[in-house]
Amino acid sequence: MGDILFLAHRVPFPPDRGDKIRAFNIIRYLSERKRVHLVAFADDPADLKRKSGLAKLTGNRQIVWRSKPQAWAGVQSLLSHRPVSLTAFDNAEVHRAVESMLARHAIDTIYVFSSQMAQYVPLRPRQRVVMDFVDMDSAKFASYGETSRGFTGWMMRREARLLAAHERAIAARADASLFVSEEEAQLFRARTEAERVHAVCNGIDTSIFDPGAQFKRIDTMGALIVFTGQMDYRPNIEGVTWFVETILPHIRLRHPKARFAIVGRKPTDAVKALAKHPGVTVTGEVADVRPWLQAASVVVAPLKLARGVQNKVLEAMAMARPVVASAAAATGIDHGGTIEVGETVGEIADAVNRILADPKTGAEFGALARQRVIDHYSWDARLSVLDDIVGLRGRNDRRLDRPAAA
Repeated sequence: MGDILFLAHRVPFPPDRGDKIRAFNIIRYLSERKRVHLVAFADDPADLKRKSGLAKLTGNRQIVWRSKPQAWAGVQSLLSHRPVSLTAFDNAEVHRAVESMLARHAIDTIYVFSSQMAQYVPLRPRQRVVMDFVDMDSAKFASYGETSRGFTGWMMRREARLLAAHERAIAARADASLFVSEEEAQLFRARTEAERVHAVCNGIDTSIFDPGAQFKRIDTMGALIVFTGQMDYRPNIEGVTWFVETILPHIRLRHPKARFAIVGRKPTDAVKALAKHPGVTVTGEVADVRPWLQAASVVVAPLKLARGVQNKVLEAMAMARPVVASAAAATGIDHGGTIEVGETVGEIADAVNRILADPKTGAEFGALARQRVIDHYSWDARLSVLDDIVGLRGRNDRRLDRPAAA
């Protein structure tokens, strides 16, 4: 069996946000079975310094700084009739790095993590191509287009249309197209009629996300509601804004001392401004989210738009915390009724109020949620489907029949 070339739109280390967690664990799983080489972008200066954390998991690595301004990517998109998602990641150095890796190493599989990186796959590859879309990005931009006006709305709808065509073309060329949940995979099948589409769900390391693990605790007074996430990501921004402005007031009527902590790196000015509301704290980046999850009376995921599986929900469940999630945030999670799901302001507020009023029942919910994660969400169990998809069982390595590239 040959090696694997893993292409990622962001350095998958440290595994401290959703996409990096998934990519890191897939690389870890694959590296235990094959030699993995990595070509990836870095968009955080700290990641350039910390990339050595991948040394034990990968053979050769090429990390390229992504410096193209978004405005210039937008101009290139308009001039080339390509999605901004592609022009933003179009980089000559990465093209050369991929060509060099394929020329120097006996690679039999190219694993593409996120559709932005598919532009680096040769037009007629001799290798197996596994396309991990994770989510259907075109559907996300279509949702943005429905709620945005003017030029922004036009750009979102344009992006959705062009990305949908790009996704369809990639799937036609790939040996396998992967998504983070069966719901997302089924949506892709329905909209593209693509074949060879599989769900490879996220897992979680319950030895790390364990309320009994060793980590520094924080002192809290009274009821604490916690949200965790990357706070420059639009769905997270919209979710916490909705919660603070419309849901939290209903909770504080019943529990006037309840506090809401927004925990996550790179909070935008709009997120920071939420700290002006009574009882709201915006922490910014923290070294470890587990102390905040451990201290939470309830963890919320009030996302109006969510694609795939929300790691933030799995992490809270693993930490044995009662969780209240929107229907969108709960989609794709096999929670078995161990979390509260609400759709409206009233449903979410009522669920949080019930938990705050009855901590014992909340603790029981949390314990059931942790057991659910232990039983259903170990990474190795979730990723075992890759054995056949990536050819890890020593099967005949003949590639699947598929149309030639145009």
